[in-house]
Amino acid sequence: MTATASPYEEHLDYIRESPRESGELKLIVVRPKENQRTVLESCLLSLAGGADGDNWADGCWKSLDDGSPHPDVQLAIMNTRVLESIEPSSDRWPLAGDTLYTDYCLDTEHLQPGDRLAIGECIVEITEVPHLGCGKFKDRYGKDALRFVNSPVGKELRARGVYARVVQDAVVNTGDRIAKVAS
Repeated sequence: MTATASPYEEHLDYIRESPRESGELKLIVVRPKENQRTVLESCLLSLAGGADGDNWADGCWKSLDDGSPHPDVQLAIMNTRVLESIEPSSDRWPLAGDTLYTDYCLDTEHLQPGDRLAIGECIVEITEVPHLGCGKFKDRYGKDALRFVNSPVGKELRARGVYARVVQDAVVNTGDRIAKVAS
């Protein structure tokens, strides 16, 4: 590895081998308040409220003109293979602030805005809003991790994850299957 290569370069093949047909929901996390995390075994995902218990419904960083939370950032989904590469201790994964953590391919070749995923009985739709690393991500996982997720290859892999909106309400459970479905 050269001095300029990402320390995560050795993990790229592992990340690229993420399941494309059917993956698994590994972790569900809600943020009751800023900088708080609660890990759940199951959670209602709804069009009206997002993830039950999450602060998205109370307002978030992206809002509509009327001040209500923007539905295009209702849920954040991250690939656990990326997190395993960045943070080996799964106890620290919830710090990323995402809602759903999956062993499933999220890259730009596999998923386009408008594509729908079935997670158990719930249906979510990938949105156009890019999910990029921020200052909090850097504080929690380091500058190399931030550079990786925001790099061209990180963006191609959607290493920081994707945003989605709920289109069919349902309870999701850790261990549920995740797969692309017809729109």
